[in-house]
Amino acid sequence: MKILFLYTELADYFMASVHQLVKDYEVEVHIVRWPLKAEAPFVFQFPERVKVYERQKLDQEGMFELVEALQPAAIISSGWMDKGYVSVCKNFKGKIPVIGSMDNHWLGSAKQHLARLVSPFTIRRYFDYLWVPGKPQELYARKLGFDSSSILKGFYSADTRWFDSIYQQKKKKGKQLKRFLYVGRYIRHKGIFELWAAFEELQKELETDWELCCLGTGAEWENRREYPGIQHIGFVQPQEIAPYLLESSVFVLASHFEPWGVVVHEMAAAGFPLLCSRAVGAASQFLEEGKNGFFFEPADKDSLKAAMRKVMEGEGEALERMGVHSHQLSKTISPTQWSQTLMEVVERGRK
Repeated sequence: MKILFLYTELADYFMASVHQLVKDYEVEVHIVRWPLKAEAPFVFQFPERVKVYERQKLDQEGMFELVEALQPAAIISSGWMDKGYVSVCKNFKGKIPVIGSMDNHWLGSAKQHLARLVSPFTIRRYFDYLWVPGKPQELYARKLGFDSSSILKGFYSADTRWFDSIYQQKKKKGKQLKRFLYVGRYIRHKGIFELWAAFEELQKELETDWELCCLGTGAEWENRREYPGIQHIGFVQPQEIAPYLLESSVFVLASHFEPWGVVVHEMAAAGFPLLCSRAVGAASQFLEEGKNGFFFEPADKDSLKAAMRKVMEGEGEALERMGVHSHQLSKTISPTQWSQTLMEVVERGRK
């Protein structure tokens, strides 16, 4: 049995779910992918029964020839941005299960209201199902006219097994350094400038020994804030991130807007207390106010600063309890569940 993904840029977490799929089921996975972005130069290892094709090497005719040759049991497309992907989905909908993935929140914008009105003639003609990360996207899927039986959840999953191993190591290690951790791109809408400013002000006000460790790169790398206590590590491959996780204690993501943010799931699985802006989609699943972290308002330095202060002035035992609760919440989504969700749809389509 063959499964075809028409994907955008591959990420390590997606490949973890693909690995689980071919491990648990007798399937071949074929992936058409976009080129990687410069700020996320991941290096992948593809298991047996996984074949990857470069999107830029396939014109429309080549796309259809590939699908006809594979005769897949299902097609999963990353949204409807790629017109070539959409053409394939329209052609094969009704013949096999065709699934569209989507991480957009329902914001009630004019563009989204238009999409809702034309959905019967567009999006619902492309896909049998929409596969979304969680509740913020489920609402939009319903607005587009998909009912509960046609909405699949849990599309994004961390490599929970690997991050659980980090959690177990952290438990054995005991007390961590007083260190905030940021993992993400160096771009303005990630809230990095508010993060650096808030940390700098707290350092001056509290005269604390807390540190801030930042992993990533991007367009704002050259504009990074150099200040005592702030470390800029640069891009780190997923398999090399463990030492930074083991030496940090609280994860912070200050995005002005984040459709989901799998890194939140990853850090929850690793047992981190979480500080997230209210604009981070994954926080709806993995952050409970006061139990395993704190929310703050997006693009609001003072709100972020207040959340960081709660952590810096708190007790170590409270942070430890928060980490345990984060780990428990992380189990609600996993690559195993991701694979089961997909194969249930495939089996449904074969009946």
